[in-house]
Amino acid sequence: MQRRPTPRATATTTGPGPHESSIAARLLARLHRHRRTAAAQLLRGLCYGAGTGLTGLATWWLQQHL
Repeated sequence: MQRRPTPRATATTTGPGPHESSIAARLLARLHRHRRTAAAQLLRGLCYGAGTGLTGLATWWLQQHL
């Protein structure tokens, strides 16, 4: 079998489409790219909040029972 060279890309771009340059489309593209980071930060914040709430609840419970 002979190895074939990798074909070069021949497609050219003519620029953004009529809807791709709008502010909303750019914002959606940015949000799509950063979705995983935003979800991780949201989870981190929820964990910090839950930990703070549980610590406060435990402190209050100890004060009431001691």
